[in-house]
Amino acid sequence: MTSTQDAVSVTQDGAIARIVLNRPQARNALNLEMCVALREAFQRMDAEPDIRVVLLSAKGPVFCAGADLKERAGKDEAWVIARRHASFAAYDAIGRCGKPVIALTQGPVVGSGGEILMSCDFVVATEKTTFRFPEPQWGTVGATQRLQRVIGRMGAKELLFTGRTMPAEEAYRRGLVARIVPDETLAQVGQEIAESIASAPPLAMALTKQAVDLGHETNLANGIRIEMAAIERCLADGGWRSGIEKFSEAIGSKGGK
Repeated sequence: MTSTQDAVSVTQDGAIARIVLNRPQARNALNLEMCVALREAFQRMDAEPDIRVVLLSAKGPVFCAGADLKERAGKDEAWVIARRHASFAAYDAIGRCGKPVIALTQGPVVGSGGEILMSCDFVVATEKTTFRFPEPQWGTVGATQRLQRVIGRMGAKELLFTGRTMPAEEAYRRGLVARIVPDETLAQVGQEIAESIASAPPLAMALTKQAVDLGHETNLANGIRIEMAAIERCLADGGWRSGIEKFSEAIGSKGGK
């Protein structure tokens, strides 16, 4: 399956879907068209039973230069508010996707680009990736909720208030990035991660994602209840037996070497 829209391209290779920000001429700045295209793409991938994992990346040297402020010229406050609702709907569609969503990023990530990444399950970045959240300097408000949930309240304030550029290594230390890889290996690493996830029992993977996300919103005791409910669903499905067999075969093959 392959489909292309002006702002976002979507391809499928077996169980792996690739969604690519496709406005390199505008440094992949997030406009209304891209918001709608992202929302629709992730809702479609979520409903597609054959998809096991989604890779989200961007075309060109810049992942996303933030919101496309040029489209606001001549617009009134009602339009701007509606446009912000469209961006929130896009982030929500990414976050609600039941399939694991892995972001692959290179170059600058600014403002709304960071919101897109923080809506994913985790981020693999190159050494050249940088992050900046300059919304207050642009006379607007943004990234106030997801950013503090990832790196903490005071850290989020420091980045938002100053608008400074944060390098990939610092983003890794603060939990915004899961892995840093050389620029030339980003696509290969992303493919390897996707293949590993796609080969796992799909129900166990989906329930793991759900349990982590739901558990993040509650205390430990309730989180354990969420995990036990997920375990019971896995046992009822019976797919866990194939995982045990796969593990046993892997151990057996190592022992025979």
